Amino acid sequence: MKHILIAALLAISVAACRGEAPKADERVDAIARDYVLLSLEIGEKEEGYIDAYYGPPELQARAKAEAANLSPADLAKRVQALQGRVTALPADGDSLDARRVRFLAAQLTAAATRLRMMQGEKLSFADEAKGLFGVVPDIKPIESYDPVLAKIETLVPGTGPLPERVEAFQNRFNIPTDRLKPVFDAAIAECKRRTLEHIALPKNESFQLEFVTGKSWSGYNYYKGNAHSLIQVNTDLPIRISRAVDLGCHEGYPGHHVLNALLEEKLTKGRNWIEFSVYPLYSPQSLIAEGSANYGIDLAFPGDDQLKFETATIYPLAGLPTADAARYLVLNKAMKELAGARFTIARDYLEGRINREQAVRLSQKYQLQSKERAEKSLDFTDQYRSYVINYGLGQDMVRAYVEAAGSDPKAKWARMEKILSEPTLPSDLR
Repeated sequence: MKHILIAALLAISVAACRGEAPKADERVDAIARDYVLLSLEIGEKEEGYIDAYYGPPELQARAKAEAANLSPADLAKRVQALQGRVTALPADGDSLDARRVRFLAAQLTAAATRLRMMQGEKLSFADEAKGLFGVVPDIKPIESYDPVLAKIETLVPGTGPLPERVEAFQNRFNIPTDRLKPVFDAAIAECKRRTLEHIALPKNESFQLEFVTGKSWSGYNYYKGNAHSLIQVNTDLPIRISRAVDLGCHEGYPGHHVLNALLEEKLTKGRNWIEFSVYPLYSPQSLIAEGSANYGIDLAFPGDDQLKFETATIYPLAGLPTADAARYLVLNKAMKELAGARFTIARDYLEGRINREQAVRLSQKYQLQSKERAEKSLDFTDQYRSYVINYGLGQDMVRAYVEAAGSDPKAKWARMEKILSEPTLPSDLR
C-alpha cells in the first residue's frame, strides 16, 4: 500500500511539472495524506485524540518530529488551509468518491473544533457536539423522564428509593469474578457467529480480550490494524450478566471490531484511501462507531433471542439462577428509555448549571444508579464531555436508517454493512 501511495504523489508532482492540473482523485489522495499527518500531529498534543492508527509508520514518525515545534494555533492554521483545498473538490452526488470528499471535510471541521477547545475556547454543549460529531442533540428537560421512572416503578415493586431497589435487583445478576472469562468468551463467540451469518470478514480477523481496572469506561476496543483488535473490559465495578452480550456485540461483532476491519479491508486496502487508517476519537466517525455498535446488539439478537441464549448458555456459565432473567431483561430495556437523561445531566454539568454533587444525585435518580456507578458515569463525562451523545443518539439514527429497509433481516444487515464499510457520516443516516 505504501508504494501505491508514493506513486500517486509522484504522479501529482509530474503533472505539476508539465503544467497539467492534477486530477480530482489525485488531489484527494494528497489531501488525505496531509489529513492523516495533521491528525497524528494533533494527537501528539492531546493524549487519546487518536483512537487508532495503522498507516505508514514514517508518517507517525514525521508527526512526532514536527509536532514538537507546532502549537495548537499553528495546527489550526494548517487545518484551515486543508479545508480550503477540500472545498475546491467536487463533492456532490452519492458516489463513494463524492462521499469521500464530504467525509474529509467533516473530519476537518471536527479537528478545527477540537483545536479551538484545546486553545481554551468554551463552547456550549450543542456547539461542541455539532462541531465534533456533526449532530445537535435534542436535550429534553430532566422532568420529562419522570413517566419512564413511573413505568420502571412497576417493574421493581417494594419499599425504599427506586434507585436502591433497582440496584439491589440488578446486583443479583452480577457475574462472579472467576467466571468472567468463560462468560465473555461464550458471549463474544455467539455475537461473532451471528454476525458472520450476514457479513463476510477478513479471514485473518482476530481479537485479544483483556480484563482491566482504573478506567472511566466499561469496555474499549483498541484497533491495531490487519483486522486485529484488543478488547478491554473494565472490572472496577461488578459486571452484570447482560453486559456480556452487550459488550461482545458493541466492542466486537458487529460493533467496533467489525467496523474497523471492514473499513481497513474495503477502503484503506481496497481503495488505497489512507485517511481511513487513522481514527480521531473526537470526530463524526465516533457517532457512527458508537451508534452502530449499540444498535448492533438488537440487530444480532432480535426479539427474545438474547434471553434464550443467555438462559441456555450464559447463566449456567456464570452459575446464576434464571428464574428472574426475563424480568431483568425487561428492566434493562425499559432503562434504555432514560438514555437521553444522561445528555441533559451532562449538558447542565459541563455548562456549569449544576455542580458535580448535583450531577451525581441526578444520575442516581434518572439513570437509576448507585452513587458509585453515578460517580463513574461523571468520570466519563469529565474525560469525554459531549461524546456521551454518540451512544443514545447514534443508536437512534442507525436504527432508523437500518430499519427503514423493512422487516427482512437480510435487508437490515445489508444496510448495516453499508454503514460499516463505506465513508459514512451522520448526515448519510437521515
